[in-house]
Amino acid sequence: MERRAGGIQGMMVPVPFVYLGLALLGAAGVLLTYRPVRSEPLSVPSFTVGFLLGEVPLQTIAWQVAATVVFAVFGAFDGWAGWLGLAVSIVSWTGLLGLAVSGWRAGRVVEAALALVRDDDFPIPSDPVAAEWDNSWRLSRAVPLRGRSVGVTKNIDYWGDGDRRHRLDIYRARRTASEGAAAPAPAPAPAPAPAPAPAPVMVYIHGGAWVMGEKREQGKPMMYELVSRGWVCVAINYRLSPKSTWPAHIVDAKKAMAWVKAHIAEYGGDPSFVAVSGGSAGGHLCALLALTAGDASFQPGFEDADTSVDVCVPFYGVMDMTGSDEGASRYGAGLLELLEKRVMKTSAAEHPEIFRAASPTYRVHADAPPFFVLHGQNDTLVPVSVARTFVAALGAVSRAPVAYAELPLAQHAFDILASLRCRATTAGVAAFLDAARWRAAQPLPPTPPSRVSDVHD
Repeated sequence: MERRAGGIQGMMVPVPFVYLGLALLGAAGVLLTYRPVRSEPLSVPSFTVGFLLGEVPLQTIAWQVAATVVFAVFGAFDGWAGWLGLAVSIVSWTGLLGLAVSGWRAGRVVEAALALVRDDDFPIPSDPVAAEWDNSWRLSRAVPLRGRSVGVTKNIDYWGDGDRRHRLDIYRARRTASEGAAAPAPAPAPAPAPAPAPAPVMVYIHGGAWVMGEKREQGKPMMYELVSRGWVCVAINYRLSPKSTWPAHIVDAKKAMAWVKAHIAEYGGDPSFVAVSGGSAGGHLCALLALTAGDASFQPGFEDADTSVDVCVPFYGVMDMTGSDEGASRYGAGLLELLEKRVMKTSAAEHPEIFRAASPTYRVHADAPPFFVLHGQNDTLVPVSVARTFVAALGAVSRAPVAYAELPLAQHAFDILASLRCRATTAGVAAFLDAARWRAAQPLPPTPPSRVSDVHD
């Protein structure tokens, strides 16, 4: 028995070397966040590491420091390897602090982007109101949990066919306790209070490469913030591939928009002002929806329904789905293979018109609504060049403002967690939406000159 125990002890790696190994692993993750790998098949792991460390760097420092203390108790610094591991950790923590500074400075990047389209015809507040929902506690927690002030009506069937993918959730401010409480005693009846004005509406479309995702998973920090500012927000599901084939995804998004226009007033929303947003595949769908109002090919059976929107805010959207050198080849072979085998279920070589018609970059026009495009410079899933090309194409023809914020060190999905960067982008989006609401309320037609902002380091 003693011989067996001694053998096991001999095989154990000394604690200082375990700590050194973990420190090196953490440092590699930080390096990958600064210098992501864009080539397949490492682009997805690079995204995962960069997204997590890039959005919660201070929390990462906190738990790593705590882990270091625990390792110290168990003798991590009884040998040279532990001290070397501590040195590596300190360098890693310095890098994480740099990521936190980058997230905090995202507000400057967003403000610079908005400044380029701010004028008398599009009066974006010069000092955007700070995010109300993302307070310090929520930022430290990072996971965007719904507060008590936000109510939700779940799983409304916007198509009427019972399909669970044809459902949406509505988020709005809860009624105050006084509104639901009984009066303590009879009193003279006061003059009736004026009915509250209908709330502006935001429709959010989730991402997930058109094959996965759910309305409950994404866009929460922005939607909760807008609800705190008096908006009504709608998160939708849509059919997914490979079970469904394109254009089912955009058809469902448009059907949901038609439902919102027809019914959102029942939930306190204003159908005369509807914004649309989404991330990744949802960014693609929201941009395509905004650019194809009334397109009968995407509205089978409801061709006459109003699916127009007043403003569009795509996050890291897939704006080009073609197989050309300017299109999907930028992403590597993975995207085109996904589209051909699982989403479109046809080849780009045989039917290039399908892929082109599905690409927002090729659907730009002069009457597009205002756009605020946001993208991360370090995105390994949707290259930043895709956003740049789309913004240039739209800005060249649109009569409405086109703002573009390119965020340094930001990976894909930077708006999912309640992070410093997400707080900054949310405040900027809210300011842009305020200007779009003012513009939509004006009796004069949109001013003709195109105004494009392109802000990046």
